[in-house]
Amino acid sequence: MKKIILSSILSIGLFASCASTKELKQGEELLTVAPETRECTAGVAKMQCMMVKEANAAEWQYFYNQIEGFEHEPGYEYQIIVSKSEIENPPADASSLKYKLVKVVSKKLATMK
Repeated sequence: MKKIILSSILSIGLFASCASTKELKQGEELLTVAPETRECTAGVAKMQCMMVKEANAAEWQYFYNQIEGFEHEPGYEYQIIVSKSEIENPPADASSLKYKLVKVVSKKLATMK
């Protein structure tokens, strides 16, 4: 019974991720955002960074940018669609990319491991 439930959950998750990648437009990305942030270093300053996975990525990566319109709530894992665009003449100590929330595909309470 547990195997059937687990298989069903995995199938639904796989279907949801496939459905959401089909709706991506030019310049958009599907990101999975981890439930917790981690301390990271940007230049000489320490800050809290979100951990993200791009679609089909196996490893979590530090995300040093902000996502306009997205408010990370600790304890929840998100799948979001963001638009990514180049910033003309960015400051020397800043990113050349701008991220903006397009859609929250899913928000689920993280389980303890």
